[in-house]
Amino acid sequence: MSEPHQKSLTRRRLLTASAGAAAVLGAAGFPILQTGSPAIGHGRLRAEPLIPARNRGIILYSVRDRISAAPDDSGVPYGFERVLARLAEIGYKEIEFAGYNQHTSILGRQITPAEIRKILDDNGLVANGTHTQINAATFEQQLDIAQTLGMKHIGTGSDPTGSAYRTDWDAAADLWNELGRAARKRGLKLYTHNHDAAYGFLLDTGPLDANGRPTLSTGTRKLEYFFGKTDPRYVFFEMDIYWAYVARFKHRSYVDRWGATRTALFDPILTVAPRTERFPLFHAKDGDRNSTQANGYVMTPLGEGDINFQQFFEEIGEQNYHHANWEQDTAPGGAANPGQSLSFADVSYQNMSELTIYRR
Repeated sequence: MSEPHQKSLTRRRLLTASAGAAAVLGAAGFPILQTGSPAIGHGRLRAEPLIPARNRGIILYSVRDRISAAPDDSGVPYGFERVLARLAEIGYKEIEFAGYNQHTSILGRQITPAEIRKILDDNGLVANGTHTQINAATFEQQLDIAQTLGMKHIGTGSDPTGSAYRTDWDAAADLWNELGRAARKRGLKLYTHNHDAAYGFLLDTGPLDANGRPTLSTGTRKLEYFFGKTDPRYVFFEMDIYWAYVARFKHRSYVDRWGATRTALFDPILTVAPRTERFPLFHAKDGDRNSTQANGYVMTPLGEGDINFQQFFEEIGEQNYHHANWEQDTAPGGAANPGQSLSFADVSYQNMSELTIYRR
C-alpha cells in the first residue's frame, strides 16, 4: 500500500501558538498556558501526553471502506474483527461508531452488537460514542445498543435542526432535554456533533418574510443559542475541530436589524473554554488552509494540516476529561488504494500521540 506524505512534526510546528488568539484568551479572563518550547532543566518541568493514551480514539467513518468491505485478496483488513484488531495494534484505545453493519458475506449474516462488543473486549478497546439517529421513536432501542457496546456517550453526526430560526431551535432543545434526561437515567451522555453551518447566524430580528419569519440577525450563532436552551446536565457536545475552523472562515459576518453588515469572528477555543465539560468528545480532524476552496481548508491526516491542535487542547484544559477521535472524511482510497484509510489512521495516531504538555 502507498504511504501518505507526512509533514515533519517539528517541536516548533507542534507547539507554536497564535499570539493573537492568546491575547483574546487573556482578555476574556482565561489562563494563557505555556505553548512555546519550554526550558526543561533541574527537574522543574515534566513532559506528559497532551491527549492521554486512554482517550485517543477514532470514528469508524474514517475507515468505513474497510469496515464495509467484502473479503478480498488485497491483504488489507476488512470487517469489524480485522479492522478493530488493526486499530488496536496501531495504538487506538477508543472507538466511536458510525453504524453497526459489515459485509454480510463475512459471517453469512449481519453481525450483532453483542458480537461487536466481544471484538472490542478482545482487543482492549472501549466504545466512547456513536453517530446514530436521535429521535423519540427509536431512542430507547439506540440506548439498548449503546449499553450493549459499553458506551458512556450516545450522539449523532447531524445538527439538532438545520433551521436558521429560533423557534425551531427552541423545539429541538425541548426534545433534546427530554432525550438527554432519558440517556442520563441509563448512564449515558447525549451529544450532538457540529458541521460549520451550526455556527452560522440565527435569523432572529428585522422585517418578516412572506412566511412570517425574521430576515435579519442579532449576531447570535445557532449552536451557541442551543447551549443556553439545553440543560447542561442532559445535553452535551462533540466539537468537530475542522468544521469549527471552517465556520471561522465562512461565517464571519451578518446583517443586523438596521441593514448594516457586522463582522464577528468565530473562535473555537473561546467557544469551548467557558463550558469545557459540556464537550466530552472531539473530532480531531485536520486541514490545510486554502482560501480558494469554499470551506477554506482541505482535509488531511492529523498533523499534516494547519490546525493547531496543541494550542486547542492545551487551552481548553481538562485533558483527562476529553476524548479525541481522529476523523478524516476523505481517508478512503477506493479500489486503487484500499489500504489508504488505515495508513492515514496510523500516521494520525502517531501525530496525536506526539502532542505534549509540560507541567511543574
